[in-house]
Amino acid sequence: GHTTGPSLNNDKLYKFAYSAEVYVDQVKASLQKSAGYRISSGVDVNLLWRNPDNDDDQLIKITIKDVQVENVNERPAAKNVFKGKSTENIIGKEYLEALQKPIVLELVRGKVKTFYSYQNEPGFTQNIKRGLASLFQLQLHSGSSREVDVSGKCNTTYHVRQDQVTKIKDLGSCEIEKKGFTSHNQILDVGTKATSATVYVLEDSFIKSVKAEENFVFVLNYRRKTGAKIVSKQRLELKSVQAGLGLIAAKQVASVIKTLDPNYVAMPLEAEPVKSKCKKCPSLSEHWQSIREHMHPDKLSKAEAAKSFLSFIQNIRKATKEEILKVIRSENKEFLPQVVDAVTSAQTPESLEAILEFLDFKDASTSILQERFLYACGFASHPSETLLKSLTEKFKGDVANEEIRETLVIVMGALIRKLCDRGGCKLPAVAEAKRLILNRLEKATKGDNVQMYLLALKNALLPEAIPVLLKYAESGEGPISSLAATTLQRYDPSFLTKEVKETMNRIYHQTRKVHEKTVRTTAAAIILNSNPSYMEVKNILLSIGELPMEMNKYMLSMIQDILHFEMPSSKTVRQVLKDMRTHNYDRFSKMGSSSAYTGYITRGPDVSSTYSLDILYSGSGILRRSNMNIHVFDRSTELHAIQVVIEAQGLESIIAATPDEGEENLDSFAGMSAILFDFQLRPVTFFQGYGDLMSKMLSATGDPMNVVKGLVLLTDYLQEIQLQSGPVASAEFLGGLAIDISGGMEFSLWYRESKTNVKNRVAIFVAGNTEVDSFFIKTGMETTLEAETALDFISTVQFSQYPFLVCMQMDRVESPFRTHMTKYESLPSGRRYTARRGKAATLAGNEYPLHQENSNMCKKVFGAKSDSAGSWF
Repeated sequence: GHTTGPSLNNDKLYKFAYSAEVYVDQVKASLQKSAGYRISSGVDVNLLWRNPDNDDDQLIKITIKDVQVENVNERPAAKNVFKGKSTENIIGKEYLEALQKPIVLELVRGKVKTFYSYQNEPGFTQNIKRGLASLFQLQLHSGSSREVDVSGKCNTTYHVRQDQVTKIKDLGSCEIEKKGFTSHNQILDVGTKATSATVYVLEDSFIKSVKAEENFVFVLNYRRKTGAKIVSKQRLELKSVQAGLGLIAAKQVASVIKTLDPNYVAMPLEAEPVKSKCKKCPSLSEHWQSIREHMHPDKLSKAEAAKSFLSFIQNIRKATKEEILKVIRSENKEFLPQVVDAVTSAQTPESLEAILEFLDFKDASTSILQERFLYACGFASHPSETLLKSLTEKFKGDVANEEIRETLVIVMGALIRKLCDRGGCKLPAVAEAKRLILNRLEKATKGDNVQMYLLALKNALLPEAIPVLLKYAESGEGPISSLAATTLQRYDPSFLTKEVKETMNRIYHQTRKVHEKTVRTTAAAIILNSNPSYMEVKNILLSIGELPMEMNKYMLSMIQDILHFEMPSSKTVRQVLKDMRTHNYDRFSKMGSSSAYTGYITRGPDVSSTYSLDILYSGSGILRRSNMNIHVFDRSTELHAIQVVIEAQGLESIIAATPDEGEENLDSFAGMSAILFDFQLRPVTFFQGYGDLMSKMLSATGDPMNVVKGLVLLTDYLQEIQLQSGPVASAEFLGGLAIDISGGMEFSLWYRESKTNVKNRVAIFVAGNTEVDSFFIKTGMETTLEAETALDFISTVQFSQYPFLVCMQMDRVESPFRTHMTKYESLPSGRRYTARRGKAATLAGNEYPLHQENSNMCKKVFGAKSDSAGSWF
């Protein structure tokens, strides 16, 4: 008659064998060689009391006996960490005694209503008992419900077939207190999958056997070969049923518990948070001393620098504010910027307090450190509202250095976007920062001020900023109009309304006023990238031939790139080209040196990456804009990994050439702007004004100017997992990038040639540690991946003739690539078992192919050079 829950017989003692196993390994590996351990024991169960008014309300006592700990896989004695140790040695006397103290469960219709245990027991042993107790919870009819057990409150589904019950727990739905965070961009993050199933076999209306298994899988989204899995198994098997003690007579549960042992207390069945203490860990200062040499500024493009950076962050996350300040205050100015990178990237309340106490924004002499702090905030993987609030307060206060003030607001923009992406757009600090940027932009009168607020919006990408951006794009002065247009270009096409497209068409076709080429080409790119209509494409194609000289060539190149790379608008372009008025020889044979080209760097099963290079010249052969981009895509998201834009204007006077229409009064200027991992940095100026240009040209060494140098935390993933069998597991993946980007522009009036050079030197180090932490053993797997590479982009222009010669080169040097994997089991005493495997390879260097025209020109440029090399006299 017990249709709702299992039922025990009176006066019987049920003797079970119980085991809980844990395995940690690579995702595809078989479990035979995994790291892990097994706890096995006997379990005695007997009925204490049955409610006289309700047969389905029972009180049962569960006692763990004869505990054994062993390897999960057969191992030779030399590799067995438990060899020669008794269970008491391994677990410790206090823990073993606690583990063997009985627990009492009140089962109502098969569900655990109350879990009784002793109050001051260690959390670890309490959780193991909770894991065992949770196995006794089941219902005898199919259906779904939310259930509380050791994993928290979870959605659980039962399937019942005769004497077999299958329980499926949706681990993604479990509510339990646990620590963790994920990276901001999905491509840089870790993909996870978790499953849990328990199969019960019943006999005589009670449990005959239970088999439970949980699987957790973690993989790096950008390299799925790098990952780990944790498998947790539990088994409970009935060995015998013997005569037992009689029932306790009582009306209420409370009086039974009192009779049994007044020290019993009702406790939650869900696991309590526990953490084992580190016994021989170095202090933060000691750890810093051990890695310090790898953090020297000259070594920042090495993988060892990225590796040290990550281990330093892990230790800062455990440190107090005082310990962090001690390291910062003891360091000299060569190493301090790297310390600031790491402390800021740690993103704990303590590290933020320490760095804000150390930095004084009223002091201009430490502006390098202030800038490194701000950039690290901009790259923050999971920024807090407190961080944005602190920066807003600094911005409202006194800031000695104007460039730092600009950087502050640019970074505020990046934080607004990251917090909004996580659903935090309505947080008070976010709302205030948004208001501040939009209001001050409205009131700004000086060009510089307008520019810094527009740069902030270029990071924030607020939908409500689009009308303001349209206003500046159409009616602003040259650089401001250009910046507003490139900001609109960063929005997802779904935000670009009819009004945006109408404005872009007016700018491109110059309906209301004359615009610079840079703004017009950006407007055309926005139109062509946001699902253009047949007429929009037709009008753009009809304009080719009527444009300034180099712009004709650039637009033509852009259209050809859309077709060659099969971009979304290529179908519409092909339709328009069927019309002979748009597709004729006169239009498609325009001369010039400007170009646009997109190609693949890698095409892989996990992610693909593309590079694009486009260069626009003025009619006299001087660079107006060169733009290099690298995008990374997976199936659903994209990441703008790098953009380096070099812009120049008003340089015609140097070579006594005539400026293009509408560009006669431009001030001489050259500068560089970069986006790194979706974050727009503060632009760098090479020179501003004719006087500045001449002095730099006469003293030019051609040395590249540093744009970005530092350490960036890219992947930052930590998840704590409560295993069904009681222990806590964690998966941590950190990816660090050591980066050094520099750019330069040199002129030779003698050879009438100019050269721009962008050097990107990067090293990446990724470290993953997946670990199960039981109080008496830690078992897990560490996996690392490291690579170093350099990408050079050089464009050489010879303007002694027209069409001038332009040669673009994009080279990657050969790159070492290494992976390592270590599985381990370690006891608090220091006894440890490890198994290591590693692989090293070198990726061959590569010169990326650009379009055929470029290859033909490079032959001419380098051919001409070798002819003129010997003709000095």
